Amino acid sequence: MSQARRHLRPALFLAAVSARVATTGVAARRGLSAWPAPQEPGMEYQDAVRALNTLQTNAGYLEQVKRQRGDPQAQLEAMKLYLARSGLQVEDLDQLNIIHVTGTKGKGSTCAFTERILRSYGLKTGFFSSPHLVQVRERIRINGQPISPELFTKHFWPLYHRLEETKVDLAVVEVGIGGAYDCTNIIRKPAVCGISSLGIDHTSILGDTVEEIAWQKGGIFKRGVPAFTVLQPDGPLAVLRDRAQQISCPLYLCPPLEALEEGGPPLTLGLEGEHQRSNAALALQLARCWLQQKDYRGIGELKVSRPSLLRQMPLAPVFQPTTHMRHGLRDTEWLGRTQVLRRGPLTWYLDGAHTASSMQACVRWFRQALHRRPRPSRGSEVLVLLFNSTGDRDPAALLKMLQPCQFDYAVFCPNLTEVSTVGNADQQNFMVTLDQVLLRCLAHQQHWSRLDEEQAGPEPGEPTSSLLAPHPPEPRSTSSLVFSCISHALLWISQGRDPVFQPPSPPQGLFAHPVAGSGAGVLREAAAIHVLVTGSLHLVGGVLKLLEPALSQ
Repeated sequence: MSQARRHLRPALFLAAVSARVATTGVAARRGLSAWPAPQEPGMEYQDAVRALNTLQTNAGYLEQVKRQRGDPQAQLEAMKLYLARSGLQVEDLDQLNIIHVTGTKGKGSTCAFTERILRSYGLKTGFFSSPHLVQVRERIRINGQPISPELFTKHFWPLYHRLEETKVDLAVVEVGIGGAYDCTNIIRKPAVCGISSLGIDHTSILGDTVEEIAWQKGGIFKRGVPAFTVLQPDGPLAVLRDRAQQISCPLYLCPPLEALEEGGPPLTLGLEGEHQRSNAALALQLARCWLQQKDYRGIGELKVSRPSLLRQMPLAPVFQPTTHMRHGLRDTEWLGRTQVLRRGPLTWYLDGAHTASSMQACVRWFRQALHRRPRPSRGSEVLVLLFNSTGDRDPAALLKMLQPCQFDYAVFCPNLTEVSTVGNADQQNFMVTLDQVLLRCLAHQQHWSRLDEEQAGPEPGEPTSSLLAPHPPEPRSTSSLVFSCISHALLWISQGRDPVFQPPSPPQGLFAHPVAGSGAGVLREAAAIHVLVTGSLHLVGGVLKLLEPALSQ
């Protein structure tokens, strides 16, 4: 097994609490009321986020610890100590009705579907996810809504001061992306667990093969707690099956959504993309299992009376989705995932795909969306890519998957909303330096240029660009640009034509580059501009912050 299992970000889980349970839960007993309370003088939301940011691992320390690999199990044990310092015990977490979800792709969407289904039954829900897109408080949601800045601030400062008062000389404990040594695995008694699609990602943390990653993700299994997963390749599926058997965890394979739709009307999903059907299938099983444990009625009539096996694993129940379930799937919202914003001549396609499998799904969704688009009666259409990639991902591999889209312009920028983040604490990141992120963007541009030179048109039988169909496109060179921040990239792409994004005039010389100058004219005259933003959830979050100002309020 790979030993690099540190510097992790939180996995995704949600706690579903019925109205009758909420008044006796941990939050109520400890006085963590959701009602507004007076703030400490001078301690506003942005102050709280700035204080939180001081706990980020800086870039230099991060590189040092990467070279000095520690014991990941010890860090999980340290998490218990941090929990105790906050005034809680692991036993307090045991009383929560938690649904714990992990995976490489789709865990956030799965949780969003699950949470919305449970709310359609009249349940009160709490939802924790990471990372956030625009504001830190998005990571904690009550009944589908991010907690207010006032509520975040109210509870942040007492906790921060308590940890400061009990501070000892301990190494920094990083938290994670889900699995055996993740901070969220401190949860001992979840109601049900789920594992979404698995693939290669975070190799420096989870392992170099999908089987190693499956072993890590299977670390959330608990003895006697039912767990569900979606159809995976044979290797990781076998690892999950063996891991579950070792722990005595009943693991079930979700039937495809088609099996649940058979004999009834098709299910409508609030999230676009064919890949979301797998996430919806997992969410239905998680929600139904939780409801069944709580003795809820009306959870879907079984279609198959006897359990069956698939790939030596028991198949999860095949049932008729209820009206509540259908409404929950239909009404699910999850920003930054297969999201479309239509603004005058501009259409923004936002998807935080950052792994090989999620990028493949993103490209399929994007091309299908282009195929369905209304076409202008006259004038040209321009296709623009806005891309960034971070961490240990392979940007060349991700960019190669985007080549068949036949972009007219490829734009690269770091995940910085503005050149300076002094007044924007939610977007600060001390784990990398400005030089590092700009050099990475230049490397992305070089990868794209090399791929562009190698491109020799579509293979026989390969679908051509939706924009140029039905005529096969001639191989062409894509013009590319690098900007120092998201705001400057959007300024150039939109050319003042987005009715919502109307910033001040661009800095002098911003469009001095010949490609920027000539491209500006093309974008100003185009009848339609289609912009795909992908490669990083943080990039998508920065774009949303500028295009949807209400998300920052």
